[in-house]
Amino acid sequence: MEKEQQELFFKLNMFEQQIQNLQQQLQAVEKAILDMSSLNLGLDELRGNKEKETLSLIGKGIFAKTKLISEELIVDVGGNNLIKKSIPDTQRIIKEQIEKLKEAKKELNKALEEISNQLTETMLEHQKTAS
Repeated sequence: MEKEQQELFFKLNMFEQQIQNLQQQLQAVEKAILDMSSLNLGLDELRGNKEKETLSLIGKGIFAKTKLISEELIVDVGGNNLIKKSIPDTQRIIKEQIEKLKEAKKELNKALEEISNQLTETMLEHQKTAS
């Protein structure tokens, strides 16, 4: 009987760790979606504001007054490759990334549901054997 309880405790602990891990990943994906959406809105504000003074983030909590001289952006497309993109082209890239993140969110939610089902099955099995 004690061995069965230890086994159950081990399984429950494993499920808890998996759930916590998936929830952390889910939070990171949700934050990334929010950040990308905010970035997309920020790019809207740049359109048509050439030569207008704005604040640009330099680092954590540090801003500099800047003047936009062009609506052409330099975009990191991976592997430290920088290319020139228009605001609409950059927004399309961002929207594609948001869609990929939303797909990842769906997959994480699906994995959470599967683990929850396994947890329920384990508990039901234990109740049957304990009776």
